Amino acid sequence: METKLIIIRGNSGSGKTTIAKELQKKLGAGTLLASQDTVRRDMLHVKDRQGNPSIDLIRIIAEYGKNTCEYVIVEGILGKAIYQDMLHALIHFFDYKADVYYFDLPFSETVKRHHTKANAHEFGVEKLEEWWLADDCLGVKNEIILDSKLSKEEAINLILKKRSK
Repeated sequence: METKLIIIRGNSGSGKTTIAKELQKKLGAGTLLASQDTVRRDMLHVKDRQGNPSIDLIRIIAEYGKNTCEYVIVEGILGKAIYQDMLHALIHFFDYKADVYYFDLPFSETVKRHHTKANAHEFGVEKLEEWWLADDCLGVKNEIILDSKLSKEEAINLILKKRSK
């Protein structure tokens, strides 16, 4: 089995978690989703800073999926300053059979999208601003930029179409 790695990154409120979960449903059984929020906040309850243990655990979970699952999706803000080395190592580990997507949206769009989330009451615009990472592309070969013109369905279809090639 040749496992395919899908990395979905972007600022808080960009839609990456929604799209990753929908992709997992559409790709079906044998699709492993490693979500940064689940690992960092729910499993380990650690701050998002250099050297935090979620970096290694996300990598270990994704590596487990190689040759075990048909698809591995790694999703989260995954800011370049903290996660870049791990993401590059994963891409290499998956023999460069990885599709990398980055949501490059204006801050105003992420605020708008944040207000539609069920957990929008947990934090406000000030936190979004504090966490904001401008132009945080990973800069790897074939990285695909997802912009605010794409609907959720269009982004999912774009990723699914790329996977079928």
